[in-house]
Amino acid sequence: MEEQKVIAHNLKRYREANGCTQEHVANYLNVGRSAYANYESGDRACPLRVLEKLADLYGCDAYAFYQEDTKVVDNMLTTAFRVNNVSAEDLGQIAAFKRVVKNYLMMDNLLEK
Repeated sequence: MEEQKVIAHNLKRYREANGCTQEHVANYLNVGRSAYANYESGDRACPLRVLEKLADLYGCDAYAFYQEDTKVVDNMLTTAFRVNNVSAEDLGQIAAFKRVVKNYLMMDNLLEK
């Protein structure tokens, strides 16, 4: 599958698993809903800075959006944090917390080696 389509497919899966609407995510990213919808449909390439911000929101590494193996993505989605009726500011706080946890886990992993 083409890389842009893989990313688009995974963006949608992560968003839905976390209970967010396209509008929620677009507001968090500070882009229009139609621009975000184009990322999810694969009609427009999603910039790396956006992928990094989404990785923080979903508590994963940006490379996860490039995964074609559905089992890998499914395993990551089992820990998705589902939200309802949240503001862009709330999503920003959730992303900041997940970024701290993600960094802690990476550091912990490095210290074990």
